[in-house]
Amino acid sequence: MIDDVKKNAELKMHKSIESLKIDLGKIRTGRAHTGILDHVMVDYYGNPTPLPQVANVTLLDGRTIGVAPWEKKMINVVEKAIRDCDLGLNPATQGDVVRVPMPALTEERRRDLIKIVKSEGENAKVAVRNVRRDANNQLKDLLKKKLVAEDQERKAQEDVQKLTDRSIADIDKALQVKEVDLMAI
Repeated sequence: MIDDVKKNAELKMHKSIESLKIDLGKIRTGRAHTGILDHVMVDYYGNPTPLPQVANVTLLDGRTIGVAPWEKKMINVVEKAIRDCDLGLNPATQGDVVRVPMPALTEERRRDLIKIVKSEGENAKVAVRNVRRDANNQLKDLLKKKLVAEDQERKAQEDVQKLTDRSIADIDKALQVKEVDLMAI
């Protein structure tokens, strides 16, 4: 029973960290990478569809993403979807390829993005702490129901705390990497 509680807590903490990494990947730096367009939704015959499912997304160079829709009539729809997303990008059509240049980030914009990164990190830490709280409550319930001994419950809570500390260290590491990435010119 204690192992189930610890495994469940570890799994949920891992999911929180993975979710943070996905969210950090959406925050753009000055460099181009194809993952930035993964969450852009395109109106594909009336259905909102992720951009990578209707087009080939590639890097043309270090600061430009190329989007080649599989159907020629989708070019204008893809361009509009990229322009309307919240990334501040300005795509341009050249033949049957939509070019998406990545504008250089100003110092002020970099600082704003770092604030957003820190906020995302804090949300992830709160999620990890909530998992810890839930796990500790489950352990206390097991103790109340006399399904485990006090020393087993105390040891399990220490293990959950170690898991929490490790998860928060992983979150801090991911934040630090993203901040360095944002400040690199």
